[in-house]
Amino acid sequence: MGLTYASQWFSQLSSLTLTRLSSSSSHSFSLFNRNYTQRKVITNFSPKRQLQRPTFKTMASSTQVADATAKQDKITAPYGSWKSPITADVVSGASKRLGGIAVDDHGHLFWVESRPSESGRAVLVREADKPGEEPTDITPKEFAVRTTAQEYGGGAFTISADTVIYSNYKDQRLYKQSIKSKDSSPVPLTPDYGGPVVSYADGVFDLRFNRFVTVMEDRRVSSTNSTTTIVAVGLSDKSIQEPKVLVSGNDFYAFPRIDPKGERIAWIEWGHPNMPWDKTELWVGYISENGDVHNRICVAGCDPTLVESPTEPKWSSKGELFFITDRKSGFWNLYKWIESVNEVQAIYSLDAEFSTPLWIFGINSYELIQNNEGKNLIACSYRQNGRSFLGILDDVQSSLSLLDIPFTDINHMTSWNRCLYVEGASAIHPSSVAKVNLDDYGSKVVDFKIIWSSSPDSLKYKSYFSLPELIEFPTEVPGQNAYAYFYPPSNPIYQASQEEKPPLLLKSHGGPTSETRGILNLSIQYWTSRGWAFVDVNYGGSTGYGREYRERLLNKWGIVDVNDCCSCGKFLVDNGKVDSERLCITGGSAGGYTTLAALAFKETFKAGASLYGVADLSMLRAETHKFESHYIDNLVGTEEDYFERSPINFVDRFSCPIILFQGLEDKVVPPDQARKIYLALKKKGLPVALVEYEGEQHGFRKAENIKFTLEQQMLFFARLVGRFTVADEIDPIRIDNLD
Repeated sequence: MGLTYASQWFSQLSSLTLTRLSSSSSHSFSLFNRNYTQRKVITNFSPKRQLQRPTFKTMASSTQVADATAKQDKITAPYGSWKSPITADVVSGASKRLGGIAVDDHGHLFWVESRPSESGRAVLVREADKPGEEPTDITPKEFAVRTTAQEYGGGAFTISADTVIYSNYKDQRLYKQSIKSKDSSPVPLTPDYGGPVVSYADGVFDLRFNRFVTVMEDRRVSSTNSTTTIVAVGLSDKSIQEPKVLVSGNDFYAFPRIDPKGERIAWIEWGHPNMPWDKTELWVGYISENGDVHNRICVAGCDPTLVESPTEPKWSSKGELFFITDRKSGFWNLYKWIESVNEVQAIYSLDAEFSTPLWIFGINSYELIQNNEGKNLIACSYRQNGRSFLGILDDVQSSLSLLDIPFTDINHMTSWNRCLYVEGASAIHPSSVAKVNLDDYGSKVVDFKIIWSSSPDSLKYKSYFSLPELIEFPTEVPGQNAYAYFYPPSNPIYQASQEEKPPLLLKSHGGPTSETRGILNLSIQYWTSRGWAFVDVNYGGSTGYGREYRERLLNKWGIVDVNDCCSCGKFLVDNGKVDSERLCITGGSAGGYTTLAALAFKETFKAGASLYGVADLSMLRAETHKFESHYIDNLVGTEEDYFERSPINFVDRFSCPIILFQGLEDKVVPPDQARKIYLALKKKGLPVALVEYEGEQHGFRKAENIKFTLEQQMLFFARLVGRFTVADEIDPIRIDNLD
């Protein structure tokens, strides 16, 4: 349910583009004389303080979106009916997603991007050699760089010298390829098991033994109870051998990292029922002359008096081990291992998050660098008060200097010499990769340049952008507040009458242990530029605000998240921002569950859209994959809680229209969840529609499906609660119990 996104991979448009399509099965039908492939519509077709007043903190200056048309008389038209150049085609075409960045020994930047125009294929790309030239695709067209380890993947490629090793999506085998020439061919490194039943992630080169050390997930015996180990894959030109197991015995592993001499290996491990943000352990093992791991030492996470989740271990050039953990303070901060006494030392303490939940492999929140004087420094990013910061940390003096860059959101980074490559975004910058050059002392930015953008043409719509306003609102628990990003309607040509309040679409993010961020997201601008207000909620249980806030959801999923979303909607109504009669809610995955639960157990919202959401918690627990198989127990609680919080068991309480979207190859939230809720609501007589996509998994990657999902949500809400006519030409689907 995480997001990846997922990524990450879940707060941006990428919340709709989490997994790659397969074209193995398809059919088509005519819908109002318009053909759609690989899509099935299940319906009958036809033509920390209490806020006393609204307090909004804007993430970027309003002057940044000024336009000459704003000085002219605007056209008065109902909210929701405005014309906008930010079409669903623009949104679906601007949804390239980043799958990791790396720099080779010569300072060339490489990245993996997924392309909706190629059915979501993930491609390894090298930056252009000269300004004005095009970047170069490294992987051949029949290959895709993506791992399905732990379902959400990440850490699918690693570069050393002139070689890249990556996971190929189709067969999940590891391949080696030269990056010196785009015409080089991939060479398989791991055995062919007759299908994609063994996956690899988060690997590193072991130069001492000429091998590749990586996490391996083996699903040959069981697809729902896989075996995870740390293994070594030989890199010689001899015949392919079975990977050699180095570390095993626990349920999960991540971050295998080898010191510069190849004598020690660090890793993170954890076991059921914990998730990697609940409790993990950091271990170091010593590598023998024959390459085995022995004499293991637990560095962090084994003290029964401390609850912590160490993450991101990293060796310095001098052989020092750094890592991040949230012991004592409840915030992920930087630490260093003192090997001689096996103790850990805090480098810098701050009530801020220097890392993120381990939904995907390959997280890289800090880099160990040197300035021109040879002084060791730590380039790091952290989240505090709803935004990201980039800084340089001197661990000797325990001082932190902030770097001034345009990004207000930072995900990952890598480095080369005195240059940082930072993956980030802001209210006016879509997801991007920037090259940040530092001065000789490593303390100031001397140059900032965008190298890659998920949506390079987005700035042409700048005059239409609605800027996120960070809001803090009271929850149902006295003294507890929650957070959200509010986007008011924005269009340089249109305005509504002074008497009208805009409709609101509230989004509940996936995870649920995740975080939405206030960055440029064209799928949000699609709504606001047409006259909708939009709010993206970080309900209790979200990340970015420390362990205490994150654990508000333990045993209370379906309660805290639902209450906070309803409280946010009420807060905006009470402060005159939106129309109380036109409150709608949407969400994907875990956010889809919150959507359904809010509609079943509350009366705040007038309509909803669930994207691959959960309707039956017991069914989810029975059918979900290993990584999250105990996650739900921690979030829900007893068997009675499972029943009482499953919307499917209380269909009689639903009282408003719902549209559902589902991928038929979804292994995280199986399709039966959506079908079950659809049939129940149809029988009850509520307006309802279900759209199923063949070849889609947990999230939608194909451009035409992203477009269709966005447009049908807009039209559904307009028809049911809007009181306006949509300006776009959208072919409707028949809504059961309405048409």
